[in-house]
Amino acid sequence: MLDLQRQYLQVRDEVLAAIERVCASQHYILGAEVEELEREIAKFCGASDAVGCASGTDALWLALVAAGVQPGDQVLTTPFSFFASASAIVRAGARPVFADIDPRTCNLDPAQVESFLRSSPHDKLRVLLPVHLYGQCAEMDRLQQLAEEFHLSVVEDAAQAIGARWGNESSKGRSAGSMGISGTFSFYPTKNLSAYGDAGLVATNDPEMAAHMRRLRNHGSPRRYVHEEFGWNCRLDAMQAAILRVKLKYVGEWNDARRQRAGNYDQLFAQAGLSAGGDLQGENTSPIQLPQTARKAHHVFHQYVVRAYRRDELREFLTARKIGTEIYYPIPLHLQPCFMYLGYREGDFPEAERAAEEVLALPMFPELTEEEQKRVVTSIADFYC
Repeated sequence: MLDLQRQYLQVRDEVLAAIERVCASQHYILGAEVEELEREIAKFCGASDAVGCASGTDALWLALVAAGVQPGDQVLTTPFSFFASASAIVRAGARPVFADIDPRTCNLDPAQVESFLRSSPHDKLRVLLPVHLYGQCAEMDRLQQLAEEFHLSVVEDAAQAIGARWGNESSKGRSAGSMGISGTFSFYPTKNLSAYGDAGLVATNDPEMAAHMRRLRNHGSPRRYVHEEFGWNCRLDAMQAAILRVKLKYVGEWNDARRQRAGNYDQLFAQAGLSAGGDLQGENTSPIQLPQTARKAHHVFHQYVVRAYRRDELREFLTARKIGTEIYYPIPLHLQPCFMYLGYREGDFPEAERAAEEVLALPMFPELTEEEQKRVVTSIADFYC
């Protein structure tokens, strides 16, 4: 699925120099390295400010609390995402509510969001939290229009989408993380921009929110031993910040390499006769459905995810051939055992449930070779033949 060693060899000398710089400074938590990373990523994302923290999960919590989410409030999001997209809502004291996904992109479906918002009053709903899944931005134009109409704040979960954009190609569009009141990122080691451990960040254009999140990440403390509110210990380590500063210089070209490899997969599947494209909502007899990119999306392919007939059998076949795959995600959030209290049942979000039965992530990283991709596609063809 992922070979981190190849990337490490590319940046090894710079990373070791950055680690030595931190060790020599003896400043290991927050400090100059974190401040520089915050400035550099804010510029990269087109935001005015950024707040580093300990993980992408902490970034979501910081963003929600700084957005004014209170116990008893509701936050609307997708049922098809990593657990943290919903667990951070609970951690902020709020209640997750869901709308179904667009089967073409697996992102939150604006039509389903609109149907939910117009179905009945939602006096406790405070935030709309779209997830830019697999490296592709959700349909932000319509989602933002709905948020404005219903007086909701938009917090983007951009954990998988650093460098992704939404908008016209001529104008290069808006960057993931800069379109809502805030956008959250994860730098988990598997991400497009990855630390050597856990790390996260919130980008925002609101200076008051940024100041609030800086207090929250440090026990609610604006200065030493003064605590204005109950926060959390979710500060970013200087070591991780220094490593991320090195790798940030390369993330643009690494994202381009991912896009090239996604295009190569598309061609290889077409040549193998495994996918005819088509409409996921209509009749299609192809055993593989390729990922679809929305017209306004600049996809950075954190994952290359297909929809596969007999998915679990195919995965076992590929595993036997020593080809790594993963299922993102096998259980939709509304069916997770810990969310039983929300009252959702199987069948409530059919597209999310269908995706959970069909999606399969194939090997995807910038250093993946064409020969390796051919082996993946040939093996899938062997399975279906």
